[in-house]
Amino acid sequence: MADALLELKDVHVRYGVIEAVRGINLTVGATEVVTLIGGNGAGKTTTLRAISMVHGPSQGQILFNGEDVTSLRSDEVVSRGIIQVPEGRHIFPNMSVAENIEMGAFQRKGTPRKDLNDEIDRVFALFPRLKERRKQAGGTLSGGEQQMLAIGRALLAKPKLLMLDEPSMGLAPQVVETVFEVIDTINSEGIPVLLIEQNAAMALQAASRGYVLETGEIVLEDKADQLLGNDRVRKAYLGEE
Repeated sequence: MADALLELKDVHVRYGVIEAVRGINLTVGATEVVTLIGGNGAGKTTTLRAISMVHGPSQGQILFNGEDVTSLRSDEVVSRGIIQVPEGRHIFPNMSVAENIEMGAFQRKGTPRKDLNDEIDRVFALFPRLKERRKQAGGTLSGGEQQMLAIGRALLAKPKLLMLDEPSMGLAPQVVETVFEVIDTINSEGIPVLLIEQNAAMALQAASRGYVLETGEIVLEDKADQLLGNDRVRKAYLGEE
């Protein structure tokens, strides 16, 4: 892809003798929502961990904005603007909602206070429920509210690419709708998104393109609407006969 912001080339990831990801090729364009779907153990989270350099590739190359980032540390990847919201949220339970959000800007030392306040207000505009709870400890929030908080915190890091790992997991349907509406809003404001999801229907409806990962290998890639109509996808991931 000529305008690829993120590009994975023949990426392999090993955990000891186990090869969890085997030679995948994936791109995310500068304006896209791209989804990676697959079952438990397919290698979806491992792929995000490789991009974030939490557990880097054993083979292959990752390019971001034209730069080879394969040998960078995870904090250097974050400084480039690759921001991940991990599965399980990992918020700070004893800090307030507002403090949790502001922690997203920890690498942006020297940012004027007014700018940070404006960005926090923007998060509260996206998630009014967080504004109502801004002084509450993060650990007292519901699962859905914690997911909103984790996304809000990520936005304070000023992502050039936002990676979301299972944002709908364990959430009530109404909250899932809110989260996906915000993903659409974020993308419409110019932030590309790489979305990892087991809720294949929601993910493909939100995305422009998608990849299907099975046992560490990409077995299908296409425009999202084509994958939604693909018999293999419909039977394996949409629960249709």
